[in-house]
Amino acid sequence: MSLLAVIFDFDDTLLPDSTSALLSRHGLDPHEFWTVRAKRLVDQGYDPPLAYLNLLLDEVGAEKPLGGLTNQRLMEFGASLDDTWFPGLPELFDDLRSIAGEHRDLSIEFYIVSGGLQPIIEGSAHVKKYFTGVYGCQLGEDTESKIVSHIKRCVTFTEKTRFLFEINKGISPSDAATQPHLVNQMVPEDSRPVPFRNMIYVGDGLTDIPCFSLVEKGEGVAFGVFGSGEKSAKQAFQQFLESRRVHSVHHPDFGPDAELGSLLRAAVSTTCSNIKIREARAV
Repeated sequence: MSLLAVIFDFDDTLLPDSTSALLSRHGLDPHEFWTVRAKRLVDQGYDPPLAYLNLLLDEVGAEKPLGGLTNQRLMEFGASLDDTWFPGLPELFDDLRSIAGEHRDLSIEFYIVSGGLQPIIEGSAHVKKYFTGVYGCQLGEDTESKIVSHIKRCVTFTEKTRFLFEINKGISPSDAATQPHLVNQMVPEDSRPVPFRNMIYVGDGLTDIPCFSLVEKGEGVAFGVFGSGEKSAKQAFQQFLESRRVHSVHHPDFGPDAELGSLLRAAVSTTCSNIKIREARAV
């Protein structure tokens, strides 16, 4: 059975930024959080993901905005965001499964690789229904109260590529969680379940550059997403195009008649056909 993996960033790729939504839900100003407080820590030398995770934990506790925040509450919050996913979702996933299903002995899997909070992502009914694996930041809980109290996993820009290699080598998220060094084991290229040429990656910004580059170098396909009116983001993606980091950049509309939605369907169809052609030649 051949495998095709379609891998998405989460925030600002599949839906508007979920951490900002969490902040707003609890009366915190996302603009001030990101552009003032988080920027201040980054200017002091903090990795951006560590900066925002530490700031979130600062808001947890009695009489603080996030109160007694637990991972269960984060999952419940994630479930409440399902109606904010971008147009064409989750119908896209059914369409891509149907396209792959037209080819014998070929399967398609969906993954999320994100610098956002994994419990929020996993709380989504869409994610539970369609996605094989989710990789995101994790917060550890106090043993007794279950209130989040420390950083368990931080997904940095280059850390995202680690998860692409785990997918490439067929390492499950559960195995990788308890055996993080599995990804470093040598696996012959022709024995890897998901070659990079069988990957399609969709992301929205600077945190996805290492993944864009890795997938493109492996002869896979990478698409950039930018919101309407985001002139600076579009200009940044133009640089990605010029350096061949992405195939193209698009507004986040995944419907069958939208630019990004139609191209993703075409990319899956083409990749499936290429897989079957290579298999026929190898016989």
